[in-house]
Amino acid sequence: MSLLDWPAAERPREKLLRYGAEVLSDAELLALWLGTGCAGEDAVSLARALLADFGSLRVVLSAPAEVLCARRGIGPARYARLQASLELCRRHHLEALKHGPSLVSPGAVREFLVAALRDRDYEVFCCLFLDNRHRLLAFEELFRGTIDGASVYPREVVKKSLARRAAAVIFAHNHPSGIAEPSHADEVITRRLKEALALVDIRVLDHVIVGDGACVSLAERGAL
Repeated sequence: MSLLDWPAAERPREKLLRYGAEVLSDAELLALWLGTGCAGEDAVSLARALLADFGSLRVVLSAPAEVLCARRGIGPARYARLQASLELCRRHHLEALKHGPSLVSPGAVREFLVAALRDRDYEVFCCLFLDNRHRLLAFEELFRGTIDGASVYPREVVKKSLARRAAAVIFAHNHPSGIAEPSHADEVITRRLKEALALVDIRVLDHVIVGDGACVSLAERGAL
């Protein structure tokens, strides 16, 4: 049975247009991303099967290409469309930071950092470069590592910060384990970076650790 045979009030697209995206279930939202089903299976049924197989919406969205593309009804084209949708979401959050108020609180960047870093299966060390009014100049991934950590080089951070003409910075990195608690190594490298940047009059406002949907701010912990 095709979705076109469903009553209009029950079709995901019509429901979204009439009531808003927030009323749709995970399966209905996935069905809209899929667009169509496959042989013998409509888009909603295929979406429900994906959720059942993977266990949750988040696991579907963060599944590696080789895993998701191997699933019946998913291929490279749909996987590419999914990645484009996720990147649009991340860029939407980043645009809000660029054109929003000054970043005077660690909480102002958390939504973006969680969207950008939470589901990485390797560690990424990033920097938000800010002007002297704490407005966002740029966001950049500086170092990429493994599931256990990433090497961070203060000299390169200083070079990048000067190139961006930053007056202040906020650092961020993820813990692929999902545990946002800062390690001793996190605190040590933060102190080294703060000392190196102080030599060129650039302030370190915070270092945010991103875990499984949660963030820990070293500034709020009094560790800066």
